[in-house]
Amino acid sequence: MSFAASISTIGLLLAAIAVFSAIEALIPLHARGEWSKRHLIPNLALTFLTFATNLVFNIPLLLGIAWLQSKGWGLFNAYAFPPFVAFLGAIMVLDLAWYATHVSMHKVPGMWRFHAVHHSDPFVDVTTTIRQHPGESVIRYVYLAVFAFAFGVSPAAFAVYRIWSALHGLFEHSNVKLPQWLDTAITVVFSSPNMHKVHHSRDQHFTDRNYTNIFSIWDRLGGTFTPSRYGRNITYGLDGRDAPSQQSALGLLIGPFRLDRHVAGSLRQHNPQNRSV
Repeated sequence: MSFAASISTIGLLLAAIAVFSAIEALIPLHARGEWSKRHLIPNLALTFLTFATNLVFNIPLLLGIAWLQSKGWGLFNAYAFPPFVAFLGAIMVLDLAWYATHVSMHKVPGMWRFHAVHHSDPFVDVTTTIRQHPGESVIRYVYLAVFAFAFGVSPAAFAVYRIWSALHGLFEHSNVKLPQWLDTAITVVFSSPNMHKVHHSRDQHFTDRNYTNIFSIWDRLGGTFTPSRYGRNITYGLDGRDAPSQQSALGLLIGPFRLDRHVAGSLRQHNPQNRSV
């Protein structure tokens, strides 16, 4: 994915955000309140910061993937798999990497500090999708690199996965009301909006469920799947993170480095030794 291609992808994502925002206005899951207005500017600020971070990391990672492919290193490069099998296998491997990253960010306190920025949004809609701290972006790219290099993921498969995962993220975060039968049917294979809304609950029993990005199989295999019907009436956000100073763009950026009682309490809640699920 060249620089020009990355810019085109950003344009595609911005257009997709606009489309999902329009759909949210037509068939909202929850009525928009004060938080839906207050979180817009901080969310968009972090979204553009994440776009910039991705531009920095995408190119060297793709160059590394292409170099390994030229050397025949990595599982899919070392063995003569049929092209379709290698391509689909790469997509699944990268989605597994996403699942592993996500679980780690909930279990490891140092990682949770950064991921909490995403979870602290008191109103989840399409703008929540890329509300991500740069520190989380670094963590995600480290995991992607490890899995992509080990399995010999092709540059094409990596590019397709990154675009697919971003678009699917917009879909599953969107504040849209789908018929429950349809939402449930989607979760047979993919993550759905209500399935992912479960993950954004303030109740840790639900926060530590439904980690997957695209394919629901990883939550099913990992024992972390919760049916999407529980996502229709969720209270979003994190306790102790609702103060305006914490919800500003600057507050979200410095939040992982603060050691006040709210951050410490949130870390204790997500200590692997104190899990409720």
